[in-house]
Amino acid sequence: MRQILAFWIVVLLSVKWCAAETSDSLLADYFKVRTAQISNSSLTNIHTLADWQNHRSELRRQSAEMLGLDPMPERTDLNPVVTGKIERDDFTVEKLHFQSLPHLYVTANLYVPKNLTKPAPTVLYLCGHTAVITNGVSVGNKTAYQHHGIWFARNGYVCLIVDTVQWGEIRGHHWGTYREGQWWWNSRGYTPAGIETWNAIRALDYLESRPEVDADRIGVTGRSGGGAYSWFLAAMDDRVKVIAPVSGITDLQNQVVDGSVDQHCDCMFFVNTYRWDYPMLAALCAPRPLMLGNADADSLFPVSGVMRTREAVKRIYGLYGATTNFGLVMVPGPHKDVQDLQVPVFRWFNIHLKHEDPVIEMAAVKMFAPSELKVFEKIPDDQINTTIQESFVPKAKSPEVPKSAAAWNNLRDNWLKEIRAKCFGAWPADESAPKVQSLFSERNDGIIYEAYEIQAEPEVPLRLYVMHKNSEESQITLQVADAAFKPMELNEATGLSPRILETQSMFGPRDVVNQLIEKIKKDGCAQAVLFTRGTGPGAWSDDEARQRNLRRRFMLLGQTLDGMRVWDIIRAVRGLKTLREFHSTAANVQAGGEMGVNALYASLYEPGVASLDLCDMPSSQQTKGPDYLNVLKFVDIPQVAAMAAERCPVRLQPDDKKGWEFLRGVASSSAAKLRLEWVK
Repeated sequence: MRQILAFWIVVLLSVKWCAAETSDSLLADYFKVRTAQISNSSLTNIHTLADWQNHRSELRRQSAEMLGLDPMPERTDLNPVVTGKIERDDFTVEKLHFQSLPHLYVTANLYVPKNLTKPAPTVLYLCGHTAVITNGVSVGNKTAYQHHGIWFARNGYVCLIVDTVQWGEIRGHHWGTYREGQWWWNSRGYTPAGIETWNAIRALDYLESRPEVDADRIGVTGRSGGGAYSWFLAAMDDRVKVIAPVSGITDLQNQVVDGSVDQHCDCMFFVNTYRWDYPMLAALCAPRPLMLGNADADSLFPVSGVMRTREAVKRIYGLYGATTNFGLVMVPGPHKDVQDLQVPVFRWFNIHLKHEDPVIEMAAVKMFAPSELKVFEKIPDDQINTTIQESFVPKAKSPEVPKSAAAWNNLRDNWLKEIRAKCFGAWPADESAPKVQSLFSERNDGIIYEAYEIQAEPEVPLRLYVMHKNSEESQITLQVADAAFKPMELNEATGLSPRILETQSMFGPRDVVNQLIEKIKKDGCAQAVLFTRGTGPGAWSDDEARQRNLRRRFMLLGQTLDGMRVWDIIRAVRGLKTLREFHSTAANVQAGGEMGVNALYASLYEPGVASLDLCDMPSSQQTKGPDYLNVLKFVDIPQVAAMAAERCPVRLQPDDKKGWEFLRGVASSSAAKLRLEWVK
């Protein structure tokens, strides 16, 4: 018997390994298909210049929203301060700071030619990811790019180089989902690309206040992260007349399918609510002079995606009859700031801002020790740079408890509309019942053990296990397995078949399984367990870094992993209804923690959920809950629980008594009739 048991252990372990390999392959296919869907629809409705002009303002608004800039923050006083000045024979450097929002400090260096007789053409230089630390103190990444400012000033330009939030003199954060596990950034609709774009917009405001600046001749450039911010700024602000981003853009094919996203922090991406590919962002530069610079061996921005972006954007320039305004420079080498890329940028600005094209003989060279360019002697005590991610995109305030049914209905209907469009907009449009395939069915001791595969999407099979007594059941309890659930170890000689053991193992430890079997025999209530994508038999390879990178791929497609698990639950409930045994069965859904929140949201869009039994429920997606794009702009868990309890009975066990005031208030009011039971 032990030999047989050992044999089945080996078999099941082999099956588990093969299942992970298959799941990984299916996930790769999923990303390819979804990426292609977005890419193939990018700009395809634009056939004429009139088409483009009719869409451009809305596309700009969408880009602002996806950066957290719709509505735009208030343009408060910049409160600029020059803390020092460096003199050279032919230019000066002002060390300065301004506040793009109250107490959000932007440190910068302003390079100004000497002996100006009239306002000069001006370049805003946006910095890439370079840490410059002197004696344990950050002096800002502006100091690493000083040679660009020096060249511009020595050649007749004013140039402002601004620090980034992450690598400035005040060290903020860009790595929320990249390294720090701050998945709530998605739920808030926050990206550091938004704050960098806002700082750049306010930098333009500052430049316009300077008498040395010709406000009609302003350009922007930068490389790497600075290249990306150049794209964002130019898309948002027409005050930028000439654009020359370097090594700062590629398409979703490179990012999602080829995996470039794994090397990038969050500041490179908008929150992709409208499911854009990046050529749409670049196209917003048209018809202004635009030069795209890159290196042919750049692993962060692979040449294949750069060229696809170029072709898409070139078509929009062609609609304007302005293809000569769109240039490409591709140089040999890796991701690096080199002369081969610097000189074409300098020439591009000469041609389009100064309207001249002299031979460029002067190299861009550094002249200062980084510490010489430092702005602050002491970091201001009132700075919010280190916490701006918590306030830049406002979280929806918990509303007052509605005083009438009409007020509640209005609140609820608006929430449902916004959640569906802005949080779950990437769900498939198909509302039909999913395909369900029976994998096996076996009977033992009066219990039927079954496994099904439910097609949530073409590349997303879900596993559903069922234990029941009769051919037709009046009720079924559907457990939604936690993402971290591990099947029971096969460590006993039961004489049961491998398929029955497999089914039982999915419901938990032996004592739990035995209790469920007795309940089935006594009450006739079927028991089922659902494994959403990436869990249970469909689990992906579980390396922590890989799991993080996979979640970020969903994000770039305008989804989140948990947002698509909500869809999985909806599809599973619908799939149950297609089975003869359960076509008239009420699905009583049980789940806990993050998966409990997923089930809560699923019930809003699936009438087949007859009741919810939820344990260990967090009160906010800001802290413990799953992440869905933008959700905290509109609602949090207590509001969703109120909507769910109006639709079906909800038994709710909170993990903390705090944070549920709105739900308790609605439950005790006459505005809505909730079927809510609190469980301690």
